[in-house]
Amino acid sequence: MRKLIAFMILGCCFSCDLFVSKEKKTQELVNQEMRAINWNDVDNYPLFESCDESTSKTSQRECFETELLNHFSATLQEFEFVIGPDMDTTVFVDFLIDQEGKLTVVHIQKDKAIDKVMPEFDGIISQSLRNLPPLAPALKRGIPVRVKFRIPIVLNRN
Repeated sequence: MRKLIAFMILGCCFSCDLFVSKEKKTQELVNQEMRAINWNDVDNYPLFESCDESTSKTSQRECFETELLNHFSATLQEFEFVIGPDMDTTVFVDFLIDQEGKLTVVHIQKDKAIDKVMPEFDGIISQSLRNLPPLAPALKRGIPVRVKFRIPIVLNRN
């Protein structure tokens, strides 16, 4: 009998999991899962109506980028930008697509000379992006999330 009691006491001492609550175990599992998620990547890219949501992630990205650049190019071709002979430069436009698919321009990185030659440039870029067709937001684990993108615009004399 003494052996049985000693064995039970030792068993209880070494099996600490018996005393851990279900809530704590659940929280530990949630924490492990949260650490395993790559928060710098989305499961589904923002999609235009013409893009197929059932395709692979790579195809979704290609469709998003193609549609975005096609719209952007078409809009910018309506304007005639006049730059100096030595102004071959690249402008970077940072924008955010929120959980509802709404786009906001965050920052436009450009040379100061562009502001002198084309003071309306920022407004044209912002308006072009605001006039995009409706977008479905990016998804992470089935939940709509915000995503930030950067697109380059090459300005040259051609």
